[in-house]
Amino acid sequence: MATPALRALRDRLPEAEIVGIARPVIADLLYGSPLVDRWQITAPRSADKNLRGWRLTRRLRSERFELAILLPNSWRSASLAWWMGAKRRVGFARDGRGILLTDRLTPRDRKVPHPALGEYVRLVETIVGPITDRSLELPLLNDDVSRLERFWSRAVGRARPDYVAINTGGAFGPAKNWPRASFAALARTLAEDDGRIVLFVCGPSEREEVQQIVRAVNHPRILSLADEPLSIGLTKAAVAASRLLVTTDSGPRHFAAAFRVPVVTLFGPTHQAWSETNYENASALQIAVDCGPCQQRECPLGHHRCMRDLSVEHVLAATREQLARPMVA
Repeated sequence: MATPALRALRDRLPEAEIVGIARPVIADLLYGSPLVDRWQITAPRSADKNLRGWRLTRRLRSERFELAILLPNSWRSASLAWWMGAKRRVGFARDGRGILLTDRLTPRDRKVPHPALGEYVRLVETIVGPITDRSLELPLLNDDVSRLERFWSRAVGRARPDYVAINTGGAFGPAKNWPRASFAALARTLAEDDGRIVLFVCGPSEREEVQQIVRAVNHPRILSLADEPLSIGLTKAAVAASRLLVTTDSGPRHFAAAFRVPVVTLFGPTHQAWSETNYENASALQIAVDCGPCQQRECPLGHHRCMRDLSVEHVLAATREQLARPMVA
């Protein structure tokens, strides 16, 4: 969701070197993008002392940065920008961290949901002026595309079949998860009734769950990447090549927007406005419950109705509708 802001920086400041200071997962996501020239990796809990603490700060101080734009709203990001000696430090003056900034933007009310994409744009607009293009983008590496094609050649005998991708999980927490039986029923119907090939994508933490779903359905047109060496790059390639993605409210949802792939997103505890990107080929499904959206990682009431009561029939109808209509380019 930060790529529109990064693209504006690149376009308006073509002579600048743009350095991304980020955790490994973010660097992996954007590796190969022309929006960032190079990366400095930070990992506060890493066993590698070069990625945290004073060693990291000393390395960043040697860069002599002119400008630091703080996309996270954390105290840590502001203190790191201050300690590394960036001459200009642009961020939201939240939780007392304004004393560490040179350019202090007034944060919006936390009680009123607003898109993170818009907040990233607000930060960069203080540097380059108005930004109108808010489309997402991601790089796609040839090695990852080749890995996916080899998988399909082994699985179905051709490198690029037409298929629907399904993503079951996310890093936020179990409250975002749709029931395993519901994913299985959706996949079975798409395969048996609609004749679709279905591919489950996953990260390491969802590997076992996806394996269980595929075994339970036991259909030759339902496959997964769970037995492959997993990576963000492989997931990006799988989403980019799919006909449509069905997903929880998690990162791969935005992969679909970046690659112009239609997407059906299942929302439960999270408010859609926080991650809204106004992508034209998206369907957002969320049932009304009196306790939500609660923004909690685990259901505080234990019933998880916001996801459990989202029916397979509802999701199937939205999926078929997206597959039937012409895509907005």
